[in-house]
Amino acid sequence: MLRSEARIDAKRRNISHKRKQFANPTYKQQDYPYRLNFYDVPPVAEITLEQFEQWAIDRLRILAELESCSFRNRSPAETASHMTPLLSKYLPLSSNSSSPSGASDATLRAQRQKDHYSHFILRLAFSSTDELRRRFARVESTLFRLRWQADDARERAAFVGGLEFDWEVVSEQEKRELGNQLSAVSGSWGGKREEAGRGDAEEWFRVDWERVPELVENRRVFVKKGKAYVPGREQLSFVLAEFGARLEKALELTSRALPRLDEDDRLTPILNHLSKSFATPDSTLSDADSSLPGAPINAASIDTLAAANFPLCMRHLHTTLRKNSHLKHFGRLQYTLFLKGLGLSLDDALLFWRSSFRLIDESTFNKEYRYNVRHSYGDVGGDSNRRGKGYSPFSCQRILTEHPPGSGEAHGCPYKHFSVDNLTTLLSATGVDDPNMLRGVREDLAGKRYHIACNRVFDWSHRNEIKKAKEEGSEGGGMDTIVHPNTYFKRSYLLKNQGKVKKEEGEGMEE
Repeated sequence: MLRSEARIDAKRRNISHKRKQFANPTYKQQDYPYRLNFYDVPPVAEITLEQFEQWAIDRLRILAELESCSFRNRSPAETASHMTPLLSKYLPLSSNSSSPSGASDATLRAQRQKDHYSHFILRLAFSSTDELRRRFARVESTLFRLRWQADDARERAAFVGGLEFDWEVVSEQEKRELGNQLSAVSGSWGGKREEAGRGDAEEWFRVDWERVPELVENRRVFVKKGKAYVPGREQLSFVLAEFGARLEKALELTSRALPRLDEDDRLTPILNHLSKSFATPDSTLSDADSSLPGAPINAASIDTLAAANFPLCMRHLHTTLRKNSHLKHFGRLQYTLFLKGLGLSLDDALLFWRSSFRLIDESTFNKEYRYNVRHSYGDVGGDSNRRGKGYSPFSCQRILTEHPPGSGEAHGCPYKHFSVDNLTTLLSATGVDDPNMLRGVREDLAGKRYHIACNRVFDWSHRNEIKKAKEEGSEGGGMDTIVHPNTYFKRSYLLKNQGKVKKEEGEGMEE
């Protein structure tokens, strides 16, 4: 996709890139006749590095959210309802019937090109280990299922027809001969004719039974002489199994080619970052994401807000600060940037830290701590720091992966850096004591799903408010997974103050 210079190898001829395999490519501009895609053919047209990275990040958001839905035990209907707005925002994919010009429409082509390229980019990022390959194949299959179920029936049939599966269509005569057996499977053979699409009018396929183990296990097919008779309505299971099998094989082949990418120092850092983001998606916070018009964000209100709305990591920092009247460097940095993200002004931040450090005098504070607070806000430092308004608040990914806390330090993520017993004690101190919820948290910790554990606690702590928001159809009813401490605070504050905070146009609760 991205052209690189011809490499020099003493054991091989040094061939110019112009004379290599795709010197005269026949499918640079690929056609996308269908909304669905098995991703059998890799893309070869050139794209920019910005597109390479942004398309991959957008798809990663979708895959991470799908995985989160699974871990949070959402039903298929809840998952579909939850994912629909996110898919429309980050990875839209419309059917041919949505445009008068069909598949030739420029917008549809751009959507399908992004979907095609982003899949192969993430395939590169997640082929390095068995665990990443399994997770990627699982969530891609889930995404394919969602799209299949939402696709137009005629376009879906045309797509399947173009896959050239080695299945056999059961003839009308054979359907009549096996009528009783097929009736036991479908539950409608020779029965209620008003059930359209079933019975003798339904299409059946014959495949090797090993191709549909899930259907055989659940007794949803008739098996005879090693062949499974699959009703048309169960077509998804077969197609999905084929999709997963092809993807797993392709991922294995991709993993063998990964060493060649080490020579391209443009792509390797991006791919490494993407693979790390699969554990906890990275997130940036804009001013619009963090703004809360009308909220009392000042030095005097921090204690109240910390008890009601702070995530566990920031609440622990606040409690430690109040207890010891001091925080070490990385704790101060993490907490200062979080408060900055809330909208706390520089003057209020200086007032807050000065009043919190009660054991030192004014001179010591000004000499050792004041400059660091001002530097974080971009009030002092080099031109780039002042132009950029200082540092951005830390995301969950950065807190999890950078500067693990040492002895006497309070920063980091409690879900990762605390022992299970200490974490349970801390959660109980904040009022989180439901046995079933704590068991779910322990399972998340065992699977290293730290941000899912935090979201689980958020859902439990705000269960009444979320229920009310869903009933009223407000923003709090449908939210994507929290991957930033400031997003946690904003959602918590809006949920607990429904109807009290003046919403500005365009303000939302999602990142």
